Amino acid sequence: MLSSTHRCSRRSRQRGLSFIGVVFIGVLAVAAFAVGGQSIPIFLEYQAISKAAKKAANEGSTVADIRASFDRAAAIDNISSVQGKDLEIGKRGDKVVVSFKYSREIALAGPAYLVYRFEGQTN
Repeated sequence: MLSSTHRCSRRSRQRGLSFIGVVFIGVLAVAAFAVGGQSIPIFLEYQAISKAAKKAANEGSTVADIRASFDRAAAIDNISSVQGKDLEIGKRGDKVVVSFKYSREIALAGPAYLVYRFEGQTN
């Protein structure tokens, strides 16, 4: 009789995930993978925009030159969120400063969206 109660007490101490727990974790993993898969290109585009803005600031001497340089780089890197006309161009001392600001959305489900807002400037 002691051995049967000893076995029952071992069973009550077992730990692990239930089937519903596994399904819930699976749904969360799929959702994270879907959002992450759509977010990576957005962050890669932000890096391309930053690089193109720095290059345009270094190459151009006038506002028109800077915008044209950015548009050429945007065509090469397939940048669609920002155009040369969207750039804010100014001077800080003797350096040209190029600033940009934009947002991108990812549709989640129904009326829910994930919105990324980016802004940056060259030094």
